[in-house]
Amino acid sequence: QVQLVESGGDLVQPGGSLRLSCSASANIFRIYTMAWFRQAPGRQRELVAQISTTGGSTNYADSVKGRFTISRDNVKNTLYLQMNNLNPEDTAVYYCNTALQQWYWGQGTQVTVSS
Repeated sequence: QVQLVESGGDLVQPGGSLRLSCSASANIFRIYTMAWFRQAPGRQRELVAQISTTGGSTNYADSVKGRFTISRDNVKNTLYLQMNNLNPEDTAVYYCNTALQQWYWGQGTQVTVSS
């Protein structure tokens, strides 16, 4: 089973930026469409962004479009999420997984946007 380890979360002020990383433990990472999800307190986990196997195609939730950028490095088995112009509504635990949520969830990384 592939292990996922997310990192990069932090406390940031509104308008700030963060870059999240997700490291996968197996090379099969490269054959999966990958995605970032987030879960805010009291809310269901939601899809934030997804990226095709080669990185040539990306999709974003309307709430993050134009502010977040998903990317991947198939040599390093790592998924990234660049988050700019953060606002308090982005506060959540962020997780990565395949787009179809086929692997066990990691521990996530906490992003808190607050002044």
